Amino acid sequence: MVRKLLLVCGISSSLLYVAMNIIGAMQFEGYSSISQTISELSAIGAPSRPLWLALGPAYEVLVLAFGLGVWASAGGKRVLRVVGGLLVAFGVIGFAWPFASMHQREVLAAGGGTLADTLHIILGMVQVLNMLVAIGFGATAFGKRFRIYSIGTIVLLLVFGALTGLDGPRIQANLPTPLVGIWERISIAGFLLWVAVLAIGLLPAEKRQGSVDGSEA
Repeated sequence: MVRKLLLVCGISSSLLYVAMNIIGAMQFEGYSSISQTISELSAIGAPSRPLWLALGPAYEVLVLAFGLGVWASAGGKRVLRVVGGLLVAFGVIGFAWPFASMHQREVLAAGGGTLADTLHIILGMVQVLNMLVAIGFGATAFGKRFRIYSIGTIVLLLVFGALTGLDGPRIQANLPTPLVGIWERISIAGFLLWVAVLAIGLLPAEKRQGSVDGSEA
């Protein structure tokens, strides 16, 4: 039962992250989910920042708990222990986000960026790498179909993550970024969905055992 509750935390974490985005955008007058990044919702000075400061740690706790659930579901499958450990690390590292928040575009364009903005970029790169490695190891958890799905998710993260990164200089210069919000949200949605699918796949003990033993094609 404890194992299943921990796995449900994975699904809950993805739902919470989506809710934070929706509610945060509603609190930020003039904010565009199409042309602005998710990080701008938690940016220093943003009206939606208090919401992210309040609920962000809850998201990290849920991811951390999910990582423990994946570890507990590993059985004799060492690769799932690696995935669980990476997810735990993802949650722990995520607690640093409030100290590595970006400034709003206007501030960055005026030269008001600080060490926090640099840390924001570094932390983002670390967490994206964590996502990719976790998905890569987890690809073998349920056989061929899940492996193909996981590879597709990795490709999606790389492509749309790169498109998001290309707009980075324009964000700092406060220039138009017509589609950066879409690019980033597609990338993040890929990871959130993968977490939910992994959690659902590991929930039933019978299916978990068959998957871990490699009995599924």
